[in-house]
Amino acid sequence: MLIVDRAAVDALNELDEAVTFATLSEHAAVAADAMVATVKIIPFALSEEIVARAEALARSRAPLVSVAPYSVRRVAAISTILPGLDAKVVDKTITTFERRLQPSSAKLIAERRVRHNEAALTAALKEIEPDKAELIVIFGASAVTDRRDVVPGAIEAAGGVVERLGMPVDPGNLLLLGRIGRATVLGAPGCARSPKENGFDWVLNRLLARAPVGAKEIASMGVGGLLMEIVSRPQPRAAAETPRVTPKPKIAGLVLAAGRSTRMGGPNKLLEPLLGRPMVRHAAAAALGAGLSEVVVVTGHQGSALEAALSGLPVRFASNPDYAEGLSTSLRAGLAALSRDVDGVVVLLGDMPGVTAPLVRRIAEAFEPETGAHIVTPARGGRRGNPVLWGRRFFPDLARVEGDVGGRHLLELHPEAVREVEAEDDGALIDVDTPEMLKALQAIR
Repeated sequence: MLIVDRAAVDALNELDEAVTFATLSEHAAVAADAMVATVKIIPFALSEEIVARAEALARSRAPLVSVAPYSVRRVAAISTILPGLDAKVVDKTITTFERRLQPSSAKLIAERRVRHNEAALTAALKEIEPDKAELIVIFGASAVTDRRDVVPGAIEAAGGVVERLGMPVDPGNLLLLGRIGRATVLGAPGCARSPKENGFDWVLNRLLARAPVGAKEIASMGVGGLLMEIVSRPQPRAAAETPRVTPKPKIAGLVLAAGRSTRMGGPNKLLEPLLGRPMVRHAAAAALGAGLSEVVVVTGHQGSALEAALSGLPVRFASNPDYAEGLSTSLRAGLAALSRDVDGVVVLLGDMPGVTAPLVRRIAEAFEPETGAHIVTPARGGRRGNPVLWGRRFFPDLARVEGDVGGRHLLELHPEAVREVEAEDDGALIDVDTPEMLKALQAIR
């Protein structure tokens, strides 16, 4: 990790405009042989007097830059659990955490999962002590709101101290820094479950390199500490003179039906009959039956035939001339065709006839951006399926996706914004990709 004496670097750059000294960002993670700083002289030559002054300043303030090796090796993690917290959320959190540790070669030597109460967490902290962890990270099932909360209370009950609660870095505000004996304790904010950079990384990396990071250092992180907007929290808005009633979200349906059915080896599967009607009509009917504000169908390959297959249904069509380039182009064309006042969209795949109107309706009803549920996805037996509802905040991210993929990766990047709805059958998991599967479904009466 790069350690920079910011005041000394500033002093050198103020010495004379002809001398410039630039470094990587303070506390940047650097690999072997990486360039971390550079000196550039503006004119062709400098007077000996300027050179001497620059050398003297650099020597007197040395080192202006240094590299602190990662030296913490033994790390423990404790996750607290509340009813309703899915075990796979904790699994993903630990996996993400281990990836964060990889550049430092630190190892997770102990992992515990306990109930979210002070007694259980205190016991876990004491149980880990013999493992001689240098750093203990606590992933709380509920955010730490003050020093009387479960996590700080357990640290103190285990004989430790809380040095700092809260940091001026967003996301990451609710981080806690403490100590038990010789071990540092880090109470992770909720954003630590996401792999995206946040305030948790700023403190974790410095601890792993044993760089100074205490209450004073955390307090100085405010400038530049606004890293990104958090999708799970309401956007800033002008104060209203009178309380406003939150209107019911306006949710559209988007049926992607532009593909070439290349894996079917011939016919357009979306036009094939299934239970007395073309397959694509099942998806459109599911969206319409859910009472969505509008339904847009994206066509491409054999577009005219698809429009004919959906004749009589109150849907709008959006043509995707670039359908051969993959699913992302259909998603982009469909988003562009939606009414500007929709709050979210349920994206349905035309080859998933098992998706029903009741499931789509339940997905739409679970959409609550005011409580942080900006994405809603069905799940069955621990597996996520389709269709997925995307809040308007994610429309720009979806529009930037390229290739033959949708937005599935965004669910992993923003776990705090995802709400799951349990599907009652496997229809949310089954897409018709092969002639054999189509024949099997056609045999059902």
